[in-house]
Amino acid sequence: MAAERLDLQRLETLLDLLIAKNVSEFSYEDEEVNLSLRIGGAAVAAAAPVVVAAPAAPVAAPVAQAPAPAPGHVVSSPMVGTFYRSASPDAPPYAELGASVRKGQVLCIIEAMKLMNEIESDADGVVVEILAQNGQPVQFGQPLFRVRS
Repeated sequence: MAAERLDLQRLETLLDLLIAKNVSEFSYEDEEVNLSLRIGGAAVAAAAPVVVAAPAAPVAAPVAQAPAPAPGHVVSSPMVGTFYRSASPDAPPYAELGASVRKGQVLCIIEAMKLMNEIESDADGVVVEILAQNGQPVQFGQPLFRVRS
């Protein structure tokens, strides 16, 4: 697998698979590429293209009585990356708390491996919760928004 053939789409697919299968470490080596990934850990080393997986979110201590979540449909992250509420720092957010949204409407962007991926609402409704912090890493399957029909 030469460096020029090691494309971002294949790396993203590999990362998604590793996360879905709950694999925390992965290594691959041939004559041109030496790739090591540690998901949720410290170092990532590679002699060729470097892939950095977002660190796992810290585990919070259990709370005696956590508040019940708002009712509604959860829109989750389809990938590992960085969550952004708007297209640029000076642009308004795609969706605000209390805003009406339609199925297919862009709610946010997840940056993964220098690619900006628009995340759309998969239901009509009103945004009742924004569950991720702007500019922070998110994991595959992490809840981003709660939309009430």
